Amino acid sequence: MDNFLIALLIGIIAGIIDVIPMLIQKMEKRANLSAFFHWVVLGLIIPFVSWPVAAWLKGLIIAELSAIPVLFMVATEDKKAILPITIMSAILGMAIAIAGKFFIG
Repeated sequence: MDNFLIALLIGIIAGIIDVIPMLIQKMEKRANLSAFFHWVVLGLIIPFVSWPVAAWLKGLIIAELSAIPVLFMVATEDKKAILPITIMSAILGMAIAIAGKFFIG
């Protein structure tokens, strides 16, 4: 249970980091909630995936793959958002994986 709570906390922190710029830009509430919970869920998934690759690479792959549906939805309305979403997914995905390896194992 402790590992679950640690992973949940890692996801919450990642979600907050992702949503802060969105709040500053006064983006829609649903978009903020969607992004926040996206990272909470990834915080519960990434640390527990066991792949024979470096932690940062595992996080990068999972985060970018999970961002694909979001990119399809966002691209229809705002093509300029594709690059920031892709970059933030890479950074936060790697951070979740590294934090998960450090705190969970």
